[in-house]
Amino acid sequence: MAERLVVGIGNPDRGDDAVGRLVAHTLRVRAPVDVRVVEQGGEATALLAELQSVQQAWLIDAAQSGASPGTIHRIDCSVAAPAIPPGTVSSHGFSLAEALGMARALNVLPPRCIVYAIEAADFTFGAAPARAVTRAAQDVVERILAEIAIPPRPSCHRRPHRAPVTDRQ
Repeated sequence: MAERLVVGIGNPDRGDDAVGRLVAHTLRVRAPVDVRVVEQGGEATALLAELQSVQQAWLIDAAQSGASPGTIHRIDCSVAAPAIPPGTVSSHGFSLAEALGMARALNVLPPRCIVYAIEAADFTFGAAPARAVTRAAQDVVERILAEIAIPPRPSCHRRPHRAPVTDRQ
């Protein structure tokens, strides 16, 4: 299984809700071969299954927090209780925030987990994503590619414990 994972979340038939899948679709062709890229509807158990056994994950979903469409929210879930924008869209029962909370509780949250929530406005069935949202999706693609290129820092909770060095005379 890949150590690095990108998950584009959303419904491709509901306007701006397709944004996570747009990012994943582009990254599937541009990401390094050791990065697994998947598209999902956002069902919590499927997301939890994807997160198991990976060291790094990037999750992309639509959000509705009241910001302008196309606003990009970057949330580092490696910190305790990340603030995911309220109303991160879910057409599937669990919000992304709830799924991440469950992953943390089940101890399957990767050591490095980044969420890109892109502000959306129109979730009309059959609508195309708004221009501002598709521009933001391209920006997120470039951001993720840049982050993938940066080697991961060792996780604090996975470092072996070493006694402090002291001078003995």
